[in-house]
Amino acid sequence: MQPVFIIADDHPLFRDAIKQAIEGLMPNCSFRLAGDLDDLRQQLRETESVELVLLDLSMPGTTGFSGLLSIRSEFQDVPVIVVSATEDPLTIRKCIELGASGFIPKSSGAEYIVEGIKSVQLGEVWTPPNIDIEADMDETSSDLLAKIHSLTPQQTRVLSMLAEGLLNKQIAYELSVSEATVKAHVSAVLLKLNVDSRTQAVIMMNKIASNQTAASA
Repeated sequence: MQPVFIIADDHPLFRDAIKQAIEGLMPNCSFRLAGDLDDLRQQLRETESVELVLLDLSMPGTTGFSGLLSIRSEFQDVPVIVVSATEDPLTIRKCIELGASGFIPKSSGAEYIVEGIKSVQLGEVWTPPNIDIEADMDETSSDLLAKIHSLTPQQTRVLSMLAEGLLNKQIAYELSVSEATVKAHVSAVLLKLNVDSRTQAVIMMNKIASNQTAASA
């Protein structure tokens, strides 16, 4: 069975361009295309043998790193490579710390993109070799990332859904669990993030997103 790559980007021309670039050097692959986060989730649920997701940070349904967090928490076995116009070292580092298996700038040529993909297929973490991602991260961002890392995958999914504005009963439906279970997850999230309300938890998550947005500006 051919490995399946999903290219998630809201710009059709870029999706087609990256698909053609990969096809030219990896002809034995098949592709699915997604234009927003909901479409990507649906593709991942319905498609067998997805080997890799190529994810744009900025597309409908995402804010900053929220899409990456959401996909990594829900589909833990599928590697994600972020493909972004941003080439800021701190943004790249945050992507890796939040679970991305690689980061490829959109300005990269076809051979460069395929090099990154093949490295990730071998189980490596791939970042642009010409960009130093070991630059110092400010203390606030480092603390936020550490708290996000302390969450279990299910707790991360719940936090992502809170950030999307879903109510407990909606989250329960999406996760096929009881509202009591959702409430328990929310309580655990608040405790680990050291905040008193779900609103504060969402604000904390949005701070991570706003840091990336600022870096992109």
